[in-house]
Amino acid sequence: MARIGLVTVLYKCDEVLPDFFKSVSIQNHKDYILYLIDNSASPATDEMIARCLAQYPVTAYKYVNTGGNIGVAAGNNTGIKLSLQDHCDHVLILNNDIDIEQEYMFSQLVSLADEKGEDMIVPKIYYYGEKKLWMAGGYMDEWRALGVHYGMNKEDSPAFNVAKHCTYSPTCFMLVKKEVFEKVGIMDERYFAYYDDTDFVLRATRMGYRIFYDPSLVLLHKVSSSVGTNSPFYVYYSNRNKIYFIRKNFRGFRRYFALGYTLLSRVAFWLSFDKVRKQKLIQGLKEGFRMKPGNT
Repeated sequence: MARIGLVTVLYKCDEVLPDFFKSVSIQNHKDYILYLIDNSASPATDEMIARCLAQYPVTAYKYVNTGGNIGVAAGNNTGIKLSLQDHCDHVLILNNDIDIEQEYMFSQLVSLADEKGEDMIVPKIYYYGEKKLWMAGGYMDEWRALGVHYGMNKEDSPAFNVAKHCTYSPTCFMLVKKEVFEKVGIMDERYFAYYDDTDFVLRATRMGYRIFYDPSLVLLHKVSSSVGTNSPFYVYYSNRNKIYFIRKNFRGFRRYFALGYTLLSRVAFWLSFDKVRKQKLIQGLKEGFRMKPGNT
């Protein structure tokens, strides 16, 4: 039986942990290690973890207190490295703001990886509490440097029930074969948060690895339960990292087109923001141009 390393990064997420632990506990595939990478450094989070483990037992887990918020990318890397050290066959990167009702989720992911030879596997994802899609696979728009979700904010339909390979998916719930990390590398920690997974997926697909979307697997996503999509934190890092992502991964006319598109599209955002968010937007864009692209 293949062993899965489950990697989740904790940060201001106490309210979502009961559903997360329940989702892991109900799985019929029991050969896994859950890596809890805690960026919260909060006694309240420690207490919540203890209560959840008592109510929803898991096969095995390892808890790592990072001592503070080292970022999503570095947090995921901590868990990925531990998974590889512990000889896990696959790594499942998963947000803890998810809810899984299918007890066969893990077993089907393993079957697709081991029997069908799929490199990276993602399910259909709905918004929590709604019947609208958050993601049904996706594609990388390299001209705009965007990872685009198929079906986002749409009602589900037969068109989204076709299993297929795609060129993009976020890693909020993605099974990755260990050889992908061994060949592609891990997350670029310069991102801290946002675009680290987009960068990883782009590097992997450029090396020939494929993402398989399986619509028979379904989960619910409590989107942005820890930070928010319009917070000053998000405004700064999403814009900084978009510029860094383009400068790192694209060349020639495509790079300049993507940069031009990004800067022009930010004008509308800037006009709608308050003073604090306007400052964070400008700071993020400037820092994105200052950052030195690395090899990861």
